[in-house]
Amino acid sequence: MVVVSRGFEVVTKYRDKQISLPKRATQRAAGYDFCAAEDFKLPSIWKMNFIKILWNIYRHKELTEGDYTKAQKELKPLLVPTGIKAYMQPDEFLLLANRSSNPLKRKLVLPNGVGVVDADYYNNEGNEGEIFFQLLNFGVKDLTIKRGERIGQGIFIPFLLAENENKPQMQRQGGFGSSGK
Repeated sequence: MVVVSRGFEVVTKYRDKQISLPKRATQRAAGYDFCAAEDFKLPSIWKMNFIKILWNIYRHKELTEGDYTKAQKELKPLLVPTGIKAYMQPDEFLLLANRSSNPLKRKLVLPNGVGVVDADYYNNEGNEGEIFFQLLNFGVKDLTIKRGERIGQGIFIPFLLAENENKPQMQRQGGFGSSGK
């Protein structure tokens, strides 16, 4: 009997939408390619309100705390849905990485560099464990990612624990970003 220890599933919300599970492109590829679950518009950061801040800084105008707050709310990554969740062993995580061609060809970056999907993210009560890619479009034009387009990749990686660790008692209570609460 074969025991499956890691893999991907489609989240309930997208079950009837013919979402493809992530797959490796070549025999020796480490990463599983993730695709967008739906058409998704990523606005150019240069069209956002924070550009007014840069203009005022350049012109040496005095700015208020409200100006900074407003600009900071504008300049943030957007979460592109994949419709996919991943299951894995307790001592593994799924590393999310940008596609190497995204910055050069499409002007897309993962602002945090990489994402980490913990084993306990799977089937969490907040979003069923759906994986999202945080992306910023630094190109001068808005970009629409089409459903089924590859947006990033995931690599399963084992990890080690510190010898004298005080084990966390907290259990995950939600979805995206919930382990830091």
